[in-house]
Amino acid sequence: MAPTAKSLILDLLSTLAGGTMPVSALVRAGELFGIAENSLRVALARLVAAGQVERDERGRYRMGRQAAPIDRRVTSWRRLAERIRPWADRWVGVHTAGVSTRASDRQAQRRERALRFLGFGELSPGLSVRPDNLKGGIPGIRAELESLGVEAGVLVFEIDALDAATDARARSLWDVSGLCAGYRASLADIEASERHLQLVTEAECMVESFLLGGRVIRQLVLDPLLPDPIVPVGERVALVAAMRRYDRLGRACWATFLEGHGVLGSRTPADTRIGDDASRLLN
Repeated sequence: MAPTAKSLILDLLSTLAGGTMPVSALVRAGELFGIAENSLRVALARLVAAGQVERDERGRYRMGRQAAPIDRRVTSWRRLAERIRPWADRWVGVHTAGVSTRASDRQAQRRERALRFLGFGELSPGLSVRPDNLKGGIPGIRAELESLGVEAGVLVFEIDALDAATDARARSLWDVSGLCAGYRASLADIEASERHLQLVTEAECMVESFLLGGRVIRQLVLDPLLPDPIVPVGERVALVAAMRRYDRLGRACWATFLEGHGVLGSRTPADTRIGDDASRLLN
């Protein structure tokens, strides 16, 4: 699926590792995906007004401070294994019933998206849980929720010794078969695209690597990072390894374009992707 003007701008700027990009590069990239120049400029102006994109004194653009929490999370896809720790059958609970009645609809939506972004499932109304297998534990979850704009008053705590029936229900909150099927399908898509990219033009290579790389990275960023024995972790590990390999092809596809526009970022559009779902957390 082709990116929107907003997501294309955020995706491209998030590749720059602190660098900047001229509007001419953004416009040219938009043309590759059938995005009109006027539409791209309107989206860029709105992102600047929202603080998600910033303009420097030379008229070049970079990611804004408002986008930093999402950008940090998205660019961590390479290091998923570093974000998890062995699971001791304990759970992280987030209790939101106390704040839901006084929160605005927009704030409630932001909270729900943040919980999904961190891999939580709803065990009962007002109570979401996930395995306590993320490094940083409870304090880390609290900090991430705060960085994603979740309001004060949300309780984050450890849950230990669930009864057998509730524990089984908690383990069934995620579509494990769907996750595994997604790993396998994306792995097959990467392998097919690796062969195809050797046969197409530079522009076609740029588009294909951007779209597929972005889709797989979005999949990895939104993965709940469930532990064994809930999910066979080896399939996720294999997909990350394949995406690292595919990223090198994406770098090669985009190198000439970026250099031609004076952009020398250390990442490329195949290397990171905010995506529309994640970017809504910024709004």
